[in-house]
Amino acid sequence: MVFRNADLPVLFHHADAIAIARQRQAVTATRRTLLLLVVGALFAALPWRWRIGDSFQLTGALAASAYAGVLLVTLRSAGQRAKSHWQLNRSAAEFIKSLSWRYAVHGAPFDTAAPDAGSLFTTRLEAGLGELRKVGWEDPRDTGEIGQRAAGELITPAMRMLRGKPFDARRETYVRDRLIEQRNWYHRRMVVSRRATALWSATITALTLLALFLALLRTFSLTGASAVLGLLSASAAACLAWSEIRRHQPLISAHSLVEEDLAAMHTAMETMVTEEQWANAVYETERIVSPQHTDWLVRHRS
Repeated sequence: MVFRNADLPVLFHHADAIAIARQRQAVTATRRTLLLLVVGALFAALPWRWRIGDSFQLTGALAASAYAGVLLVTLRSAGQRAKSHWQLNRSAAEFIKSLSWRYAVHGAPFDTAAPDAGSLFTTRLEAGLGELRKVGWEDPRDTGEIGQRAAGELITPAMRMLRGKPFDARRETYVRDRLIEQRNWYHRRMVVSRRATALWSATITALTLLALFLALLRTFSLTGASAVLGLLSASAAACLAWSEIRRHQPLISAHSLVEEDLAAMHTAMETMVTEEQWANAVYETERIVSPQHTDWLVRHRS
């Protein structure tokens, strides 16, 4: 049996779609802010004034427009609260996904011995989403963004079908479609973070070396005052800020550790974990792939 994201509840898909859209919105706003700051510094550093009339300077007006754009983007972002909605909906989506997998493959607390796993699943799901609502998550069932039938189908037919399979089939499906899939995802993200770290580190180093060279020329009076130094500093600062916001460096270590833990769990599930130990093994795997665990690793590796 194959179990994919398409087999998860509609509530997951809604939260996942909003999280992706809000993430794109938040990242775009940050990128525009940094870019406008660099553009403003660029126009301010230009030696040409391009006067219109007696007093109006076009380069100054363009620099002022760029800085005004920064304020507008910042105010708009504060009103939209894209980052907050992104994180809340991502937490909701991953919580629903993890709980659904645990239910479908008999992971704790929905093991084989659970008397009424369906009711327990609904109770645990509503309790977790209730905690998210307390901190600002907007439940689409309250706003009518998803239909009543879809909202009420928290346990999909595919989840019930997988839960009814024998242990070997559940283990094979979970290891292939969940554990290995997550392990590959963390590996890909680690590779992307390494490439991004190398790119931005090289860019910051090049800009800093160029600024150092110009500063030394000015120190020995080999060149006059250079507004380019301000532009180089602003560009390097923007690159550094972008790299820190994207958290490439700490994510390399965090994703590497998660991949190692999943590799060990993969080996254990294939060779050592018995049916009696299965529920706790699934629970531990879901804890490892949770966003909260990754964030904890990032904070302690920063």
